[in-house]
Amino acid sequence: MTAPTRARALRLVAGALVCLALVLPAVASAAEGASIHYTDETLRQYEQQLNGGQVESVTINKRLRSLRVTLKNGSHVKARYKAKGEPEQAAKLESKHVPFNILTPAGAEAEAKKVPVHHKLRYIVGGALLVVIVLVGGVLYYRRRGQEDE
Repeated sequence: MTAPTRARALRLVAGALVCLALVLPAVASAAEGASIHYTDETLRQYEQQLNGGQVESVTINKRLRSLRVTLKNGSHVKARYKAKGEPEQAAKLESKHVPFNILTPAGAEAEAKKVPVHHKLRYIVGGALLVVIVLVGGVLYYRRRGQEDE
């Protein structure tokens, strides 16, 4: 590569890096603005807010047994109710005249997939595989030393 061509290539790479540095913060801020962060709270705290008239709207997810709550001050909280407690929660919301919606099974399934699942079995299998690899390596090493001694 000649010197003028190399200098031109370096200028192109530098220009691309500058453009990337200018675009990345804008993309990151747009992604932050699009997502809503829900603060976890207890069911008791949620009921106190509901009784105090602070709740603006609620989304019920039957699959996760969760209530995504938008408060009148603009903040978002999430509470979890006990198994088979959805009819009771819906009745409370109706009595307080708070608008709510119940997620469809497809929507609830999509939200459930976002929740991280800890795969304990994956770690057990990984550990067992590591033990097998160490044992096979030890046997091969022992056999090789035995052949070198002869």
